[in-house]
Amino acid sequence: MSSQLKNLSDFSHTTIPNGANYKFGIIVAEWNAEITGALYNGALKTLLENGVLADNIVSLPVPGSFELTGGAEILLSKRSDIDAVICLGCVIQGDTKHFDFICDAVAQGVTNVGIKYSKPVIFGVLTTNNLEQAQDRAGGKHGNKGDEAAITAIKMADFSANI
Repeated sequence: MSSQLKNLSDFSHTTIPNGANYKFGIIVAEWNAEITGALYNGALKTLLENGVLADNIVSLPVPGSFELTGGAEILLSKRSDIDAVICLGCVIQGDTKHFDFICDAVAQGVTNVGIKYSKPVIFGVLTTNNLEQAQDRAGGKHGNKGDEAAITAIKMADFSANI
C-alpha cells in the first residue's frame, strides 16, 4: 500500500499559488461527522494559510456523501463567482454493496458537476475499509485529505484562471 509509510499531505515538492484572488465552496457531509469535521478543519485551515480570505469561502453541510454532488451542483448553479468547490465526505466499507454504489455515484457525480460548469470540483472523499483508516487520513498518520483537497482546489482554480 503506497500510503502505509508516508504522510500523503506533504506538499514540499510542489509550488502552491496564492489563493487570495479566488472564491471556494466547501461542501461537507455530516455523516461520519468525526471524520468529515477533521477533513473540513484541514481544508479550511489550508485555504486560509494559502491566502484565501475567509469571506471568499462558502461552507455548506449536506446529510451524507451521496448528497455532495447535489450540494456542489446547487452551489455552482446559484453562485457563478465560485472558482472551485471542495467536496468532503467519508464512506466506510460495511457488510453490503451500499459502499460500492455510494462511492461510484459520488465519484461520477463530482466529475460530472465539474464538467457541466467547467469549474474544478474536488473529490475529497475518503473511501476506507474501516474507521481506523479514515482517522489515519483525516489528520492522522497519513495526513489530512482535507488539506490535499484544498491544495488541489487552489492549484486548479489558478490553472483555470491562467489558461
